[in-house]
Amino acid sequence: AITYNSVISACEKGAAWYSALAMLTKMGWVNVKPNTISYSAAISACAKRAAWQTALALLASMHQDVVKFDTISYSAAISACEK
Repeated sequence: AITYNSVISACEKGAAWYSALAMLTKMGWVNVKPNTISYSAAISACAKRAAWQTALALLASMHQDVVKFDTISYSAAISACEK
């Protein structure tokens, strides 16, 4: 998961939110379970592009996948909704 998280974080920093989502999806295809860091980075990527609907959907996916929320997850989702 560490390599995937690094790629998702790089996509987030490069404002490539769609690529971040694609990498998050790919994790499931190769049986690597996304964790809090994976989701938070993808949500942050969405926030940079004001894709609030997608950010909130990812937050819901975290709940569905029983992934723990943290302050970063919530802050990123709130930031996405602000824009």
